Amino acid sequence: MASEVKECVTFEESLALLDIRVGRIVAAEPCAATLKPTYRMVIDFGKFGRRVSYGRFTAHPLDEVIGRLVLAVLNFPPRQMGEVVSEVLVLGVQYPGRDSGEATFVSPAINAKIGSKLF
Repeated sequence: MASEVKECVTFEESLALLDIRVGRIVAAEPCAATLKPTYRMVIDFGKFGRRVSYGRFTAHPLDEVIGRLVLAVLNFPPRQMGEVVSEVLVLGVQYPGRDSGEATFVSPAINAKIGSKLF
C-alpha cells in the first residue's frame, strides 16, 4: 500500500479521461476459468448496453451481488483474465480481513439512475 499521497494532477489529466458509470448487476456466477476465485457478472448500463465483467468480489454471497448498483470504467480496453475477457472494470476496494485483491464494491449510496456518469 502507498504510504504517501501521489502527485497532484488536474481534473482534465485524470478523471475527465475516464467514463465511469452506474450499472446494475443483472446476473452473476462463479467463474472457474480464472487463476483466482472470481465472479462473472453481467452489468446493465442502460443506454450504454450490457457488459460482462470478471472480478474478485467473491467475499459477497451471490444474492448480495445480483441487483447491486456498481460503478465501472467503460472506456478501458477489454482485459484478458486467464481464459476470459473482462469488458469493463468494476470499481472496488480491499475487502476487510481478506487476501490481497479480494474486493468489495464501490456503489452509490442511493438508487442512482443506471448509466449515470461519475463526476
